[in-house]
Amino acid sequence: MSNKQQTAVEWFANESWQLKVQLDNQEISVDEYAVFYVRLLYKAKEMEKEQTIEFAINYTYGTKRVGASLKEDFIKLYEQTYEGR
Repeated sequence: MSNKQQTAVEWFANESWQLKVQLDNQEISVDEYAVFYVRLLYKAKEMEKEQTIEFAINYTYGTKRVGASLKEDFIKLYEQTYEGR
């Protein structure tokens, strides 16, 4: 079982696609689509902010390294958290 998290961008892509399908299937109007799309965008931006803060906190407490090693560790932690699903 993978413990990888979904990024805010991935979440937004999935949700906005589902919204587009609803529009195409005439389950929602163009006006509703516009309102829901903006809501999704704002939620994704808030998710990105929360994920960035959480990631920074986890990273800060997980290492005391600096310089090139710090960058390598950061990339590795990001990949473990968000990639490879």
